Amino acid sequence: MTGDPIGSTLRSTLSSTLRSALRRLGGAVLVLWGAVTVAFLALHLTSGDPVDLLTGLRGTSDQLRAEITREHGLDQPLPLQYLTFLGHVLRGDLGDSYVLHLPVSTAIGQQLGPTLQLLAATVLVTVALAVPAALLTAGRSRWVRTPVSVLEGLGVAVPAFWLGTLLLALFSFRLRWFPALGAPGLDGLVLPALALAAAPAAVITRVLRRGLERTLDEPFVTTARTRGVGEAAVRLRHALRHGLLPVATLVGWLTGSLIGGAVVIESVFSRQGLGTLAVTAVRNKDLPLVIGIVLVAGLVYTVVNTAVDLSYRLVDPRLRTRES
Repeated sequence: MTGDPIGSTLRSTLSSTLRSALRRLGGAVLVLWGAVTVAFLALHLTSGDPVDLLTGLRGTSDQLRAEITREHGLDQPLPLQYLTFLGHVLRGDLGDSYVLHLPVSTAIGQQLGPTLQLLAATVLVTVALAVPAALLTAGRSRWVRTPVSVLEGLGVAVPAFWLGTLLLALFSFRLRWFPALGAPGLDGLVLPALALAAAPAAVITRVLRRGLERTLDEPFVTTARTRGVGEAAVRLRHALRHGLLPVATLVGWLTGSLIGGAVVIESVFSRQGLGTLAVTAVRNKDLPLVIGIVLVAGLVYTVVNTAVDLSYRLVDPRLRTRES
């Protein structure tokens, strides 16, 4: 009696996916460990007394200095200090902000929501701009592609803060279509998301267009056309899925650029969020808060990249075959 080929294939796929997930998880742990280590070294290798750095170089009483020294184990050998610091991070104890007088986790938690909203809106705007542009221009004549290519070049070349300032001047101050500064609603997300999405949308449009053009020359697309499938259906149903595969490799870069760009854009538009919090922490030399923001940014980056790696394998069966 022969075995069930469908069940065997399913078990093989699940086993391969699990192995890949464990490898990605191991890589994620290493990335976060590296971020924690860099944060520790930033505290101890920077010139000056670590207690002064932790308090933002402000005058402190001997009692407070003794409390900070005891809390961070600064009177212990450096390896033991590192283990103590690592243990605090693993417990989610990032210390207290000496400027805001709040636990770092609380300060970050209060500002994380607006930043995640901005990042989500930026991803939606990026997809809304890049996918239609690539679909409409892939394999088309030069007069169709040239205007879009010019916009792509401008999107990459123009700095986000300059574009944000221009959008503010035109659509908020002059036309008054959108609120100017610090608006918490959905209409307050439009201009910041556009400014932040310009460069990623331009790059993704170019990569997706090349992927679509390669796919449109594949034999299975020619077969679909000979069967009478319309051009729009060919592009949407057949070419788009395969053309999107190279785009997945850009998601890591996209995530990093959005996290870094949020610092600038939130400042330009006077929005609440991790970007504004980071600027305040750096300006006041509030090192515990800076370290906490760096670790959270590393965590977001790692989670997104791990999820993308797994989804990439699920979309492309060839990867499962290679790693089985």
